[in-house]
Amino acid sequence: MPVLNRIASFADDMTAWRRYLHQHPELGFECHETAKFVAGKLREFGVDEIHEGIGKTGIVAIINGKGGGNTIGLRADMDGLPMSETTGAEWASTVPGRMHACGHDGHTTMLLGAAKYLSETRNFTGRVALIFQPAEEAGGGGDVMVQEGVMERFGIGRVFAMHNSPGQPQGSFYTTPGPIMAAVDSFEIDISGRGGHGAMPHLTADPVVAAVGIVTAIQTISSRNHYALDDLVVSVTQIHTGSADNIVPDDAWICGTVRTFDPDVREMVRRRLSEICTGQGAAYNVTATLTYHEGYPATVNDPDQTAFAAQTAREVVGEANVADDYGREMGAEDFSYMLNARPGCYLFLGQGDGPGVHNPGYDFNDDIAPIGASFFACLVERAQPVD
Repeated sequence: MPVLNRIASFADDMTAWRRYLHQHPELGFECHETAKFVAGKLREFGVDEIHEGIGKTGIVAIINGKGGGNTIGLRADMDGLPMSETTGAEWASTVPGRMHACGHDGHTTMLLGAAKYLSETRNFTGRVALIFQPAEEAGGGGDVMVQEGVMERFGIGRVFAMHNSPGQPQGSFYTTPGPIMAAVDSFEIDISGRGGHGAMPHLTADPVVAAVGIVTAIQTISSRNHYALDDLVVSVTQIHTGSADNIVPDDAWICGTVRTFDPDVREMVRRRLSEICTGQGAAYNVTATLTYHEGYPATVNDPDQTAFAAQTAREVVGEANVADDYGREMGAEDFSYMLNARPGCYLFLGQGDGPGVHNPGYDFNDDIAPIGASFFACLVERAQPVD
């Protein structure tokens, strides 16, 4: 089954929706105008219920099918990123310092396209819950919506989402059972020493040398405390200290990111970071204080729902364009909270060549929006068929 004819017939409308959203990016939970636009479209389509203000600016819309039955959840994220766009497109961001650099405008558009089709056809039983979520990039909007009870309130039994993927063939799907994206944590290390003149370092407790030693020791967590064939990333990404070439500063600051799949590995990294700070601090006669921020958990696909989603994708784009055991990535995604609450699947949809996400030159490929919308719609019809 190719792209659904009805969805193909309003592809130009979807492009217009997406480009409007692209011009008006919003950040975090402050997706007020985006939510207003989404709710307006949903009312035009004639969905049965619109519940606003969940997770501050999130929306859950309900479409009833033919007769009773289960409820399937479909999720799209709505927020942009705090960066400046360089695409030069006619529909480029009109908000300085903000852009849709991850394609959430496209994700929202694909779910709106599915909503329009499903509202018209209703060729399914039970209900579909359309989840439009803020604050995926920062803030954990998915977690907030789960904590506010969306799964229980709307009786959602399983849940699905997708993300565009630059560099993958246009219109291809890939996913994998089990872990597909990593848990993401961050850490900060504050080093307090004793500053002084650069010509008399013996009178100081040098935080710069300590910072270098700590960063070097951190590299041993992956190489000496962890099995080499298991996935783990511990990256130091910032070091800040000093003000002049002849001053040993009082303080230094280090931060970085941790990506894991296994909770035991996650705890091991946290423990070793603490031990390194204590030991290296003593070795260099400074105080090194660790602050560890636990972020999104790993995104873990349910094997049965992944097989179902992959088969549905094959019906839309063909066998050759679906990989259902692609492997996992070290990026993170707060759809993980929804998958912790209900079985489901997260997939990637290839959008062809071009700049990657979180790049100022990135833009969502409007040609894949009808494919994504068709997948969402078919997912509902296959999951809850009319006899």
